[in-house]
Amino acid sequence: MTTPARAGTVPDLLPSRWLAGLSGWRDRVLASPDFRAWAARFPLTRPVARRRSRALFDLCAGFAYSQVLAACVELDLFAVLHPGPLTPAALAGRVGLAPERAERLCEAAAGLRLLRRRGARYGLGPLGAAMVGNDGVAAMVRHHALLYRDLADPVALLRAGKGGTGLAAYWPYGATSDPAALQAAEIADYSALMAESQPLVAAEILAAYDVARHRRLLDIGGGEGAFLERAAARAPSLQLALFDLPEVAARARARLGSRVEATGGDMRRDTLPGGADLLTLVRVIHDHDDESAMAILRNARAATPEGGTLLLAEPMLDARGAEPVGAYFTFYLLALGSGRPRRQAELTAMLTRAGFTRVEPARTGNPLITSMLVARP
Repeated sequence: MTTPARAGTVPDLLPSRWLAGLSGWRDRVLASPDFRAWAARFPLTRPVARRRSRALFDLCAGFAYSQVLAACVELDLFAVLHPGPLTPAALAGRVGLAPERAERLCEAAAGLRLLRRRGARYGLGPLGAAMVGNDGVAAMVRHHALLYRDLADPVALLRAGKGGTGLAAYWPYGATSDPAALQAAEIADYSALMAESQPLVAAEILAAYDVARHRRLLDIGGGEGAFLERAAARAPSLQLALFDLPEVAARARARLGSRVEATGGDMRRDTLPGGADLLTLVRVIHDHDDESAMAILRNARAATPEGGTLLLAEPMLDARGAEPVGAYFTFYLLALGSGRPRRQAELTAMLTRAGFTRVEPARTGNPLITSMLVARP
């Protein structure tokens, strides 16, 4: 009679060792120039080889792609072409370029599906059409000029300490021990950017979770109130409250007036306003290092009543279909000098440590824009 192997003994390790060996063999094969040359010729593997070659080219050329988009946004090209296609010569006079340079931009943009060539003229492509009236994305494209300067030497950025980047100066919260003392001029640009880029995120959250079932909503780190503004449109009877730095809360009051009860303070240290049965953290936690993030979550738990709900919405590393999020936010937040993107399981564990007992994911329509966790005491 044989005895079943105990957990942790050698027989249990054989499958994982076998899989590790198989993975190593696969990696060696794929790294072989001879195999890649064969795969590019063989009919059954040729489509896969071509897709991977294209993906690698996209990684190499990505900065040029982004700069083509930046030029289109800066010249307001999509709005100019919205009424209909134009020749490069006609377009040149509208955007202040020489005709030959306008044609070069159009060709580059057509290669990225931002524009589409129609005979001798160029009109909007599917991606360019999506940019029309999309002020939030356009604002982020313009903002990226600052990020790209910080990323000019990515290895130096990885080796450097915190601070010293243009993006860190743009986001002054992490560079001070007393963010509540920041003045209006110091927070204006970043607050305005977050407000401009909020509509897409707000739409995803509000489509995934019915805020109308609640009586009062407290948006922690709610900025100028852009999310609350859209929540109010979805649920007109919902009472609105916001907590952010004093000068940011003042901007929310200016935006929403008496519709919102806006309180200023430090979300890591100060007691949050009570009375809300729904609390939200929208694109907040990933901006903070672990210690600061945990302080915010514990503070949020203290303000969440029994029977209340906390929504945590932000990009998450392991969201299916949103794999590029990791590459983008890892380096964005590195340049910012604070925070990091996290996986759903890690955020769930943090919420649990903060005192929430039930944490569940809520499916959003586009996890590339945001993913969401629903936490309850």
